[in-house]
Amino acid sequence: MPLTQRTDYQSVLALKSRPAMGTFIRLWDQDAPHAIGNGPTDIPAMIAFIPPHLAANCATVVVCPGGGYWGLAEHEANPVAQWLNSLGIAAFVLRYRLAPNYRHPAMLKDAARAIRTVRAMAGSWQLDAGRVGILGFSAGGHLASTAAMQFEPADAGRNDPVDRFSSRPDVAILVYPVITFTGPMCHEGSCVNLLGPDAPIELRKALSSHLQVTAHTPPCFFVHSTDDKAVPVENSVMMAEALTRHQIPNEVVTYDHGGHGYGMGGNDSELSQWPAACAKWLRARKFCS
Repeated sequence: MPLTQRTDYQSVLALKSRPAMGTFIRLWDQDAPHAIGNGPTDIPAMIAFIPPHLAANCATVVVCPGGGYWGLAEHEANPVAQWLNSLGIAAFVLRYRLAPNYRHPAMLKDAARAIRTVRAMAGSWQLDAGRVGILGFSAGGHLASTAAMQFEPADAGRNDPVDRFSSRPDVAILVYPVITFTGPMCHEGSCVNLLGPDAPIELRKALSSHLQVTAHTPPCFFVHSTDDKAVPVENSVMMAEALTRHQIPNEVVTYDHGGHGYGMGGNDSELSQWPAACAKWLRARKFCS
């Protein structure tokens, strides 16, 4: 069943132990912020990938599939979570809200809530609240990078117990990500779907992640191809340069072929090597053994 059509949700608060593989978890038990309905596409959720063999207090990564803020690419969802599981990392595939019914900031709120939910439930689910990352492809990479730039710190005064936790990811993995919403390197389709057709330049700049890097931005890992015609490699390069200027650890893996949208690399002997390079990077940050 496509990610956008599941209806068998479970409440976060009802899950007192690790959720079973494939469990669909509502991010809010009540209507989500900015909700305009209560159908499947109005309910942000995440799918749990925590195999029984994973060690207690393991790291977690929230996975954001791409799709131009219009859809959710299946090949950038469950297979990615299963790869993370092979590294000993718990994963949650995020089903965030989409255009045309939703615009910013609904998607960012969904990603932030997913990170906070993992931290809030870390004790019950035997996860490490101090090792929570985010991974995104294409427009999902834009969402992941936005979550890494525009996070909120922990706030014990919040009424909602989940919202008391920080939404800052500890690492961000960005695969052929949309980064800029200004200039010739902008992926206009993602920009229009997220912000609408007449977004002012100030808003476009505010959602261009390379312009929002600070000293508190988490380390980032990039994958991109130099022949990507949909989202030019300059998106990753601009972001990496901004991170370097702020002395934020980052690594960029580029390929001279592949175009856009290859997910885990498929059967290509070169593209399929990026997961191993990323795993090495994650090990250096003690996200996996």
